[in-house]
Amino acid sequence: MPFASLRDRALVSVSGPDAEHFLQNILTTDLDVLGSSEAKPGALLTPQGKILFEFLISRAGENAFRLECRTETADDFMRRLTLYKLRAKVEIAKLDQPVVAVAWGSDSTPSQFESAPFADARFVATAVKRFYGGTADGGDLAAWQAFRIAHGIAESGSDYQLGDAFPHDVLLDEIGGVGFKKGCYVGQEVVSRMQHRGTARRRVLIVSAERPLPTSRAELTVEERPVGTLGSTAGRTGLAIARIDRVKAALDAGLPILADDVAVSLAIPSWAKFSFPHEAVGAEDA
Repeated sequence: MPFASLRDRALVSVSGPDAEHFLQNILTTDLDVLGSSEAKPGALLTPQGKILFEFLISRAGENAFRLECRTETADDFMRRLTLYKLRAKVEIAKLDQPVVAVAWGSDSTPSQFESAPFADARFVATAVKRFYGGTADGGDLAAWQAFRIAHGIAESGSDYQLGDAFPHDVLLDEIGGVGFKKGCYVGQEVVSRMQHRGTARRRVLIVSAERPLPTSRAELTVEERPVGTLGSTAGRTGLAIARIDRVKAALDAGLPILADDVAVSLAIPSWAKFSFPHEAVGAEDA
């Protein structure tokens, strides 16, 4: 089973008698359906519905949760959580030097891991496990990035910037990162409106080309007009967040889509439920 140590990840602990109620009221994830051995995606949003912080959340015992996020965002994430704490009986802390690792490809668990695995719930079509603690080190980080890209799983920093994207843009609505049946949370009104009206136009797409793709953040264009932005790449495959109405219009017209000067093809992840719009004209920003 291939694995990789993720040195750019940090763990934030939220624990105490009010921990679940506190998090349920501010995060997009529905903790009522969070199992004991899974890590579900989620976000803390701005009041305008854009992603301020993204994470994977898992249970760490009774009245305790573990939020895995990018190391460079962890301190700001903790400060923002503390602002919402008010009188809630919770403790918020960053775990020192955690070992975060990921394994994929089969149901067996490598001997390098000492901790119990958590199923990475973002991957709906294949088994991916995350491990917290233990002594696993090394692995194949490039293989992990290629695997993540091939399955259409976007991450902040690599594929989009925090503060710039709605949950629908990065498919949190498709991978269990938004609880549409739970009560209110920060930014909930905007996200629910996008869901019920079907107004999401920016989506993660898988990019492929016949030669190596340019670096991340390259603009995708059709006749010099922007349709999206390239994110992570692995050789001739990558991810992009693109306007699916504009991509549909280009496909219907037989116009080439370019990433810099590289001609690319764009595809919806095979597991995703959304589709290109039937009508490609007249769509506006969500």
